Amino acid sequence: MATKNKRKFAPRAKPQDAVALLKADHRQVAEWFAEFEKARTASRRQTLSTNICSALKVHTTIEEEIFYPAFLAATENLSLHHEAVVEHDSAKKLIAEIEAMSPTDDYFVAKMTVLSEMIKHHVKEEEQAGGMFAQARKSDMDLLVIGEELASRKQALEGRRRAA
Repeated sequence: MATKNKRKFAPRAKPQDAVALLKADHRQVAEWFAEFEKARTASRRQTLSTNICSALKVHTTIEEEIFYPAFLAATENLSLHHEAVVEHDSAKKLIAEIEAMSPTDDYFVAKMTVLSEMIKHHVKEEEQAGGMFAQARKSDMDLLVIGEELASRKQALEGRRRAA
């Protein structure tokens, strides 16, 4: 009796909606910030700060390029949109300063602490009842399609960073 050659395929990952994908990013960065607070060596702090800054740059890019415009079109909520963009701008400036530093610099840990606090505030604003994510869920945004766009753009940006 001949045996059939069966190929095993990895199961396809279930598509995440936009809000779930963005929240997963938030959780990952929060985990790295918690590890940073406990880190005592310069090399560990460098690794974690690099992970955090890279992830935040990708996250802010996909939100600004894809999620925020879709949110604004669906809700016309200028105040939430504008506040989120201003928070991103502040975070990006601090990220640039951190990336130009060494973990042994006097203000490195302080700047990472302030970045952590800024991001915690931003996450709270987006995720709270009545926040951007709750309003997105109530709107006519196609969160699955937008989630796929976010995931694709995120993958492209992360691939570019790894290749650099």
